Amino acid sequence: MKWIRIICLISIISLWSSCSMFDRSPVEIRGVWLTNVDSAVLDSRESIAEAMQFLADHHFNIVFPVVWNDAVTMYPSRVMDSLFNVAIDPRYRGRDPLAELIEEAHKHDIKVIAWFEYGFSASHNKNGGMILRQRKEWAARDRDGNLLTKNGFEWMNAYHPEVQEFMLSLVLEVAKNYDVDGVQGDDRLPAQPIEGGYSDYTRLLYLATHQGSPVPDDLRDPLWQRWRAEKLNSFAQTMYRQVKTLKPGAIVSWAPSIFPWSYDEYLQDWPTWIKDGYADLVIPQNYRYNFQEYVATLDRMLPAEAGLSSEHCIVIPGMLLNVGDYLMDEEYLLNAMKYNRDSGYPGEVFFFYEGLRKNDDAIARKLKQTLYTEKAKLPF
Repeated sequence: MKWIRIICLISIISLWSSCSMFDRSPVEIRGVWLTNVDSAVLDSRESIAEAMQFLADHHFNIVFPVVWNDAVTMYPSRVMDSLFNVAIDPRYRGRDPLAELIEEAHKHDIKVIAWFEYGFSASHNKNGGMILRQRKEWAARDRDGNLLTKNGFEWMNAYHPEVQEFMLSLVLEVAKNYDVDGVQGDDRLPAQPIEGGYSDYTRLLYLATHQGSPVPDDLRDPLWQRWRAEKLNSFAQTMYRQVKTLKPGAIVSWAPSIFPWSYDEYLQDWPTWIKDGYADLVIPQNYRYNFQEYVATLDRMLPAEAGLSSEHCIVIPGMLLNVGDYLMDEEYLLNAMKYNRDSGYPGEVFFFYEGLRKNDDAIARKLKQTLYTEKAKLPF
């Protein structure tokens, strides 16, 4: 009996060792944003299925599909229907691309984090579009009283409680009704161009909390800048807590601009989101067009040096793979990804999916031949 027990124990140890040796999968985030601009993936169930199969074949493990873009949703929204009588982007009427994508992605163990791309932006080159035509009091204003506009984007007032409640209702609608693995804000959620904050509502709010002192004309006045940033910080915290209350296991992800530019131009103080505990995953958009600039920017946001080390939050770079006619050079791509790993970052997220398919899937094939040779486990 003693020898039988010994033999069984040896067999168990041998089996455990074999399994451990067999499972050498790295622990990395390999993500990609999926848009409905310059991409037809969401146009049919078949193209969604093909895209998810493609990502799985090339060892990606997380996808960030757009769900809120240009004042419409990529899913049937009761919130949008009740407020604006437009339940979904007309392009997808009669379908539910988000539900289809979740089902197809989960077949391949690919996580889905819903991306609210437009955030507090109401429109792009549409003078506020549908939302601000119907909700004029939601408009953000610059110090001249004009509709707050920056780089063509026209903004809702992120400090207005109705606007905040509107955005929260969209996020919570997705978290509640869909089997998403998380939700994501970006460089427009929560954000507000520093030129804003001059609507009548915001002026009165500031007066009430500053003993009757008016808002400064200097849009970069340090205390005025901090006051507005804190309002956005509070929104981020509220969104985090409400999502977690509704779905405790959901990932709350943010993809802000690079700090401190994010704070100086869009009032995004995302290091505070990490340090105060309302971020699970932060993907700063380290969008640079050559390796030297990429490295210089990444070095300035190393977690240890920037005070961003956190047991509960992962920070990884967002990389600009493709936009318009620009396609990342393969040598630059591989050097940057190697630098990510040498710097301690467990992966990256690419903007955007179509860049993987250009030139007969050249970049996707290169990734699989080099740094993505094996499937990877997510660190959460």
